[in-house]
Amino acid sequence: MQAANLLDFDHEGLAAFCEGLGEKRFRATQLFRWIHQKGAADFAQMSDLAKSLRDKLTGAATITPLRVVSEHTAADGTVKWLFDVGAGNAIETVFIPEDDRGTLCLSSQAGCAVGCRFCSTGHQGFSRNLTTGEIVAQLWQAEHALRKRLNSEDRVISNVVMMGMGEPLQNYAALVPALRIMLDDHGYGLSRRRVTVSTSGVVPMIDRLRDDCPVALAVSLHAPDDGLRNDLVPINRKYPIAELLAACKRYLDTAPRDFITFEYCMLDGVNDSVVQAQALVNLLRRAQLPCKFNLIPFNPFPQSGLLCSPRERVIGFAKALQAAGFVTTIRKTRGDDIDAACGQLAGEVQDRTRVHERLRRIPVTTQLAQRA
Repeated sequence: MQAANLLDFDHEGLAAFCEGLGEKRFRATQLFRWIHQKGAADFAQMSDLAKSLRDKLTGAATITPLRVVSEHTAADGTVKWLFDVGAGNAIETVFIPEDDRGTLCLSSQAGCAVGCRFCSTGHQGFSRNLTTGEIVAQLWQAEHALRKRLNSEDRVISNVVMMGMGEPLQNYAALVPALRIMLDDHGYGLSRRRVTVSTSGVVPMIDRLRDDCPVALAVSLHAPDDGLRNDLVPINRKYPIAELLAACKRYLDTAPRDFITFEYCMLDGVNDSVVQAQALVNLLRRAQLPCKFNLIPFNPFPQSGLLCSPRERVIGFAKALQAAGFVTTIRKTRGDDIDAACGQLAGEVQDRTRVHERLRRIPVTTQLAQRA
């Protein structure tokens, strides 16, 4: 029988595993703390576990880290890891230090099948979903590596955002146990307000997340109308904006925050005019949906055929939203000198989706600018 990777189990799952070994549930809590709070990978280190249990675990279980392919630190302190997940696939994880928080950006898939035009991951194609253990291992390894680097026993990572490679809600079965591990007081003890799932708009799974494990929600909007969003975020053809906003409104019933964050990537001549800002205002006013906007300067990559909006236009767009009463921030670019900025995560993906046929390079800027 193959040994179980204990990073795959949330607290309840680990309790069931321990009961299967003939152990009491409280042993699972002890084990959970050793793994996630202390970063232990060797059962022999777990001194308050009975030797008989440690012997059982040695044969039945492992704590399996991801192989680190590379680690780079940017001038601003941002750290990017490239992790090998097998079969020629690699994922990227990014730590962003700030004065009042430390944010870790996690990947949920090897690649992404959504194919947003401004996202480097989408142009890599899609290989497979990550397991719960592979999602959690990114946090486990980053947290304890950073503690060692800083010579600290205190928690370094205070916020987690599911904004790395992949569409988290298309890997729902692995995502939810990973979120529960992050939130568990015996694990990482993160507040629901400090764990964010970012989605391109998988409407049925937004509803499921609301019921199963509501955390902060960020939605990749990027356009004020269906015509433009169909081109930029292809999943919009299945779940158009009206359905997406209705799901967001339902989500607020159980959400830890009283607003939805809308991500909006600023693309030169595509979605950045003042007219489009006003259309966005009208859209959200009609929806009566409490929200804030996070404007993201586009980080260009060769395959996209897109350019970043000039700084003055981004500021003008933000001012139009703010004048209408919407809280609006312009995301500060972090880690771009190591390709760790938003939209730049690519890793290595053995594509199974013929992405280059789906995303043939078309003159997006020219075609879409005519609508602005």
